[in-house]
Amino acid sequence: MDFVLILQIVVLLGAIFVGIRLGGIGIGYAGGIGVVILGLCLGMKPGAIPWDVILIIMSVIAAISAMQLAGGLDYLVQIAEKILRSNPKYINFLAPTVTYFLTILAGTGHTAFSMIPVIVEVAKEQNIKPSAPLSIAVVSSQIAITASPVSAAVVYMTGVLEPLGWSYPTLIGLWLVTTFAGCMLTALIITLFSNLDLSKDPVYQERLAQGLVKPSTGVQNKELEPGARLSVGIFLIGVLLVVLYATAISKVGGKPVLIENVVVPRDAAIMSFMLGVATFITIFCKIEVGKVADTSVFKSGMVACVCVLGVAWLGNTFVGGYTEEIKTLAGDWVKAVPSLLAVIFFFAAMLLYSQAATAKAITPVVIAALGISATNPGDAYMLVASFAAVSALFVLPTYPTLLGAVQMDDTGSTRLGKYVFNHAFLIPGVLAIAFSVAFGFIASVLV
Repeated sequence: MDFVLILQIVVLLGAIFVGIRLGGIGIGYAGGIGVVILGLCLGMKPGAIPWDVILIIMSVIAAISAMQLAGGLDYLVQIAEKILRSNPKYINFLAPTVTYFLTILAGTGHTAFSMIPVIVEVAKEQNIKPSAPLSIAVVSSQIAITASPVSAAVVYMTGVLEPLGWSYPTLIGLWLVTTFAGCMLTALIITLFSNLDLSKDPVYQERLAQGLVKPSTGVQNKELEPGARLSVGIFLIGVLLVVLYATAISKVGGKPVLIENVVVPRDAAIMSFMLGVATFITIFCKIEVGKVADTSVFKSGMVACVCVLGVAWLGNTFVGGYTEEIKTLAGDWVKAVPSLLAVIFFFAAMLLYSQAATAKAITPVVIAALGISATNPGDAYMLVASFAAVSALFVLPTYPTLLGAVQMDDTGSTRLGKYVFNHAFLIPGVLAIAFSVAFGFIASVLV
């Protein structure tokens, strides 16, 4: 192996390792340092910055932050809490269902933060280790990104796949069914084969004896802001308009569904609709825009943007330097074993820390390697089926919602192991992605 290549790999992995140690926004910071070293010291041309991904995340976060300030997220949490408490024995299924559909609606997995305390409370009341529903719920909130009509990852992949014969409604429907089925099958397996008895957990008993476990507080009927319900309604209308417009400009059988001459592309439409949603919430719900930046959603969303900027730019820089070599390897391997594309997506996502950034870095290389085009779209089904694998952000225990679940579970059942990878989220995450991809291959062949 070339000595320079070894140094470049060391810089790539070293920057990611430093970012992981720093935590949070630090992974974005370290990614920038990695680009500097690769460029100035090792002669690599800086890769493309995924501006469209970052801008879509920013616009969606802007709308959700306005809704949060208006009390809309509190309203959604109240609804979700009622769902969880209505059938608490089924929390292993209801918790991931709630976080999955919150992500589908919002286009970001950070909405799961608001549900973590509720999941912990309900699990404790049922003498169920919170680690079981929490791990599946956090993983589901990440996988749901690949089926959300307002996520940057879906916007990018539908734009790539549509010229290859896959219409927007078909893709959304296929990814919704396969990813949700994968999450639910994972919930079933975890429920059947895990030791769920909280009272027998030694860490829980130790924390209970030390008085570190809070007693259950029951249903929290927080008084809502006057515009809470209205803000949710405005946001839902905005999401619906995004779906309708994206469907209207999509093509079925090479013919446009409704709009032939597209002036506003799908990514620009989502950004403008989401900013419009934020505007209407500001006006009709009478929120103070100066406080939007203080919301937890805005802060976590902007952290995500910096992380995508740094680490995705770093990844694109490395991938761009070895595009031809990757094409050759990917072409040979994936043609021989199509499911290997999911493995490639999986490990890339683990390092690039973003579903959209992973899709954007790997997909063009794979398309070129396999010779996929509008006139030769035969292997495009591999991309459709494997897309869920870009959600492997749980492998390294650094993702905010993952860390939040560990910190908010006062029973101690949701914990990180000594060896980095042996944490509560790894097995549910791998299972959910494996099932989603398997269902994806079946569905993409049948469609």
